[in-house]
Amino acid sequence: MITHSDDCLLQGRPIPHDLYGELRETVVEPDNGALLRQRLAEDGYLFLRNALPVDDVLTARGEVFGRLAAVGEIEEPAIDGIATGTSQREDIEPDRGKFWRSISEGSALRNVSHGQSMRSIMDVVLGEPSRPHDYIFLRPGIVGNATNLHYDHPFFARGSNRIHTVWTPLGDVPHTDGPLVVVDRSHEFHDLIEPVLKIDYDSNDSPQVQMLEDAISFARERKTRLLTADFRAGDVIIFSMTTLHGSLDNHSPIGRTRLSCDVRWQPAADPVDQRYCGPNPTGTTGIGYAELNGAKPLTEDWHIR
Repeated sequence: MITHSDDCLLQGRPIPHDLYGELRETVVEPDNGALLRQRLAEDGYLFLRNALPVDDVLTARGEVFGRLAAVGEIEEPAIDGIATGTSQREDIEPDRGKFWRSISEGSALRNVSHGQSMRSIMDVVLGEPSRPHDYIFLRPGIVGNATNLHYDHPFFARGSNRIHTVWTPLGDVPHTDGPLVVVDRSHEFHDLIEPVLKIDYDSNDSPQVQMLEDAISFARERKTRLLTADFRAGDVIIFSMTTLHGSLDNHSPIGRTRLSCDVRWQPAADPVDQRYCGPNPTGTTGIGYAELNGAKPLTEDWHIR
């Protein structure tokens, strides 16, 4: 029997049918915050379909890919996201950090990642006024790229203890293109979470935070499933700092680049981590946007966070 799992590659291997699962869908409404918080506590995530205006998301996609087309990395029409396999980025934009910051602060992108639609969602989910980190993790992933399973807590161990990641596909991201994958019930893996909670990742201490090089064997040993979806423009997924996640491999048959962004949100009343907030956020390692994989030309391979 053919299932959606046949299109899912994880670390070069198809996900076995018995280990594959679909993310549970949820709808945000102004008066269902208590239900959302209960479901977030139960599942470790909220998968919201059609949560954002599709036109806004596609405008942001066009803005980002347009900048990458200008340095020869994306074919025209840029919004399709087809990688050229070449790059003139280093010649045209030699300052990687400055270039990636300029893209990450684009007005159309910020309208999606930090705009009123997203803020309204997070106010309902958190049950109080929310605020985003200013620093954004924008991720274009070419064919062959993936992100190993990890918990987010070590990267965001300062400031609030009520931080959530908001992952937004900037356009459709089907199974073949390397969408987000969540390990079912992983927010209950206390034997893994307890040591993770002791890690405060910074430039002077770089512990191994990606524990799982064989995600499929891990899922079988834990008797759990690997949850994902065919994401569409307008979808959003929200999860806690102790939900194990990563991405499928991008093996798009047409060479399409997966584009997504993730931003941390928290209650506005809580203290903030200054590394990610303010007009000049320094990021996790202190070098700003130059630290991100997105700052590398799309011709460079990466299989790390």
